[in-house]
Amino acid sequence: MDRGERRSASARKSLKRKLEEDFEDSHRRIDLALSSQPEENQDLLREVIAQVNILNSAFSWIESERAAAKRATQVLSEFAKNEEFVYLIVDCGAVPALVRHLRAPPEGGCLKPLEHEVEKGSAFALGLLAVKPEHQQLIVDAGALPPLVDLLKRNKNTSNSRPFNGLARRAADAITNLAHENSSIKSHVRAEGGIPPLVQLLESADSKVQRAAAGALRTLAFKNDENKNQIVECHALPTLILMLLSEDPAIHYEAVGVIGNLVHSSHHIKREVLHAGALQPVIGLLSSCCFESQREAALLLGQFAAADSDCKAHIVQRGAVPPLIKMLQSPDAQLREMSAFALGRLAQDTHNQAGIVQSGGIMPLLKLLDSRNGSLQHNAAFTLYCLADNEDNVADLIIDGGVQKLQEGDFICQPTKECVTKTLKRLEEKINGRVSPAYSVHGFCLIDNDITCKIDTSLFDLHIVSLVVILCLYLTLFFLLHNQGEKSIQRRVALALAYLCPSEHQRRIFVDSNGLELLLELLESSSLKQQQDGSIALYKLAVKDTSLSSIDTAPTSPTPQVYLGEQYVNSCTLADVSFLVEGRRFYAHRICLLASSDTFRAMFDGGYKEKDAIDIEIPNIRWEVFELMMRFIYTGAVNITLDIAQDLLRAADQYLLEGLKRLCECVISQDISVDNVTLMYELSEAYNATSLRHACILFILEQFDQLNSKPWYLQLIRQIIPEIRSYFQKVLFKPGPV
Repeated sequence: MDRGERRSASARKSLKRKLEEDFEDSHRRIDLALSSQPEENQDLLREVIAQVNILNSAFSWIESERAAAKRATQVLSEFAKNEEFVYLIVDCGAVPALVRHLRAPPEGGCLKPLEHEVEKGSAFALGLLAVKPEHQQLIVDAGALPPLVDLLKRNKNTSNSRPFNGLARRAADAITNLAHENSSIKSHVRAEGGIPPLVQLLESADSKVQRAAAGALRTLAFKNDENKNQIVECHALPTLILMLLSEDPAIHYEAVGVIGNLVHSSHHIKREVLHAGALQPVIGLLSSCCFESQREAALLLGQFAAADSDCKAHIVQRGAVPPLIKMLQSPDAQLREMSAFALGRLAQDTHNQAGIVQSGGIMPLLKLLDSRNGSLQHNAAFTLYCLADNEDNVADLIIDGGVQKLQEGDFICQPTKECVTKTLKRLEEKINGRVSPAYSVHGFCLIDNDITCKIDTSLFDLHIVSLVVILCLYLTLFFLLHNQGEKSIQRRVALALAYLCPSEHQRRIFVDSNGLELLLELLESSSLKQQQDGSIALYKLAVKDTSLSSIDTAPTSPTPQVYLGEQYVNSCTLADVSFLVEGRRFYAHRICLLASSDTFRAMFDGGYKEKDAIDIEIPNIRWEVFELMMRFIYTGAVNITLDIAQDLLRAADQYLLEGLKRLCECVISQDISVDNVTLMYELSEAYNATSLRHACILFILEQFDQLNSKPWYLQLIRQIIPEIRSYFQKVLFKPGPV
């Protein structure tokens, strides 16, 4: 035997060993699968094994074998539609058997029974198995991609027949499932030459083939720049744009999806798509009856709008805004999200902002702030932020209740919270006229409901238009407050101005122009929401300026004070009077007491018996309280603890020590709570503790959410409304230019 024959014999033996090993591995795998399945699946498993064996043995053009192989692929496909059985099918060795039948058997004559049918069935079954991500690479490693791509290429040599159309569709679907979220397989498909035949199939007369090819291209284009470029280079764009105009929703949905993935993060492809004429067909899809196409079109327009300002303007000019705003009110959450996304991108262009508002965009955007979908909420908040950049929109935002919505909203994500904060800041700057540090409106006056404007004429330059717009906004808001028409609009304006107007304008708006009464009316409303709005707005108005803090720092005593110093507290040195407190003597000095309060002045200078007494009895005051009061008189400072503050307040009120009263009120106010606020308010009334009363008022306004459920809340509000009115009239009535 020569060397060649020995090598051939050795190869045959090696192949025989390999076949025997594969046979043994197959049987071990089958035995393992059988033993691991519950009893009710045993029949199913035996059936799967039988069909896999048929595929392994029936690979020829013999009609009976072709029919058996076709039936085997159909049976496996039916089983694979149930995801619970997919692992079982794979474990029985179905993948290599199905991959083998993606190719036609060797030539066996001119008769080719069931041509394309077995290959189609195999492609369909493999596509179903590839739904499980863990099986994708297994199928590719078994050699599935080259024959799948070859099936797509049969279009060149085959007429547009029904069998071939089914074959091409199943092959494209299999590639879609294999490449789903698998970057390496996407690149592998390109390397095998799969993209050009898929692009060619977009022109098929069969709509199902078109959809399948577009679906595969959509998957291959997602986050794969090389695939994107090749799809464009294969001249897919003209056909895809024609597909956008199809009356078949399934076709234009897949087409807009392909284009969306092509332009994602690819500026140059965006330009090519726009240059190819995609803009108007995409805008047309906004009015489609297919939610999916609408959603994809809105997303795509948002991506187009990010390209450049000219594109933003063109999108609006071609009528995209009205259908996008209509979509904001769709029952489909994803549709609302994509519409808000597109409008946000469009609203970044100054020229589009007023148009979006005039088309009715504010109210549906505000409603989206209530969504519990973080992305949807953020897209709406961002769009409102952009719209607030235009002075023409500020009045509409206020009238529609936008300020309250932004102030009171429950926002899920931190970026959304930051966006809302910036929007409120932007509104405040617009309404206060702070367009540029170098330019400002010098003033305006409201006299007997007539508005007189004063503008420094030296400011008339390129920026004066913005300034006049802001001034007109103020005039509009004042007009709304004075107009006796729609009360709800007046209230929304008053609520917004409580948040936005600067402190120097508060008196004109809330005292002179009746804004305060509008807010007080809300407190007495039967509507819980209106009560909340009024309470929050009054609190915001109160704390807007540092002079309206919840408790003032204790002021200097209104009576000229003489402080003898710490060393003379309860000292007999030069003492000329003493007090008996709880049986203990406390030494004091008349000159210090006379200067401290009117009560001591009357005691020692008037006709009272204490005038000439050496020992004066002090009833109803504890020693610790009296000692602290006297220490304040001698030093002007004292450390007050919460446990003694109320008794000390009572003593300070009795002896008319205003400075000490304010210190006590400051300490007591720190202990105000939901449970004791009514008692604290009664305490402030009993001892005329103004600062404590104001602290209670502000606490009641601030803690609406905790207090409104209390049975006594409404009665308390009605009781203190006159005091609230008096408080705000006092603190808002500050001199200054308006």
